[in-house]
Amino acid sequence: MIRSRLLSKSLIYLLLAAGTCLCLFPFYWLLRSSVMDQSDIFVIPPIWTPNDWLISNYREAMTILPFNRYFLNTLIIVVLEVTGVVLSSSICAYSFARLRWPGRNIVFMVILSSMMLPGAVTLIPQYVGWAKLGATNTFIPLTLPAWFGGGAFNVFLLRQFFMTIPKELDEAALVDGAGYFRIYSRIMLPLLVPALVVVGLFSFLNGWNDFMGPLIYLSDEKLYTLALGLQTFKGMYNAQWHLMMAATTVVLLPAMLVFFLGQKYFVEGIVMTGLKG
Repeated sequence: MIRSRLLSKSLIYLLLAAGTCLCLFPFYWLLRSSVMDQSDIFVIPPIWTPNDWLISNYREAMTILPFNRYFLNTLIIVVLEVTGVVLSSSICAYSFARLRWPGRNIVFMVILSSMMLPGAVTLIPQYVGWAKLGATNTFIPLTLPAWFGGGAFNVFLLRQFFMTIPKELDEAALVDGAGYFRIYSRIMLPLLVPALVVVGLFSFLNGWNDFMGPLIYLSDEKLYTLALGLQTFKGMYNAQWHLMMAATTVVLLPAMLVFFLGQKYFVEGIVMTGLKG
């Protein structure tokens, strides 16, 4: 009996290890290609370990293009987007979960139904609207929508978290004379930290890795983000793959760092959110 359990656990761990190696293989290929000469990246049979470690690829990749400017543009967009999503989605979720007003459930269902619309369906109407407002080639289309609800998924996630908080806290605060905004800011927000970190992480990763949005709305190279900057390594007839891999590795580091630092809150927020209706 004990032997069969050990055997089953060993098989499970073996399968998990194989799956981990499979998932990490693209990252290994990225790191390996970032320190190789371009002529050695796609040779057959493949070279798994570089013969010469060309660390100079990183220096060349960071200086051949104005990556400092791209980084600053991306940082501005991400900070505005994360701040707007966290504030607006938490306020909307608080209204749906704790306040009583006519048509609340109907409006919430309409907001959730917007999640069924693919982004490609709303892409052209959104662009036409921003173009008529004269907001193209600016950061406004990439940041302003985050301040008006922050997305249906984020509202849903925070609403579910609000539903797990006892309503006696609201009632006690109302008896003491606190208003709804005071209850939201002084009582609810401190309890909402794990879920807010989850929403912030999602928003950060979405803004940091966003390629389609900047590609559509930004035409001035001075406004390019890191995602668009990486695309410039690939031309019409050739591509500087070794420099692209090196630059991609550097661009990935902040996202990985933020994820690992917030991993504890990320798991806690997902677990505690639940599916309470």
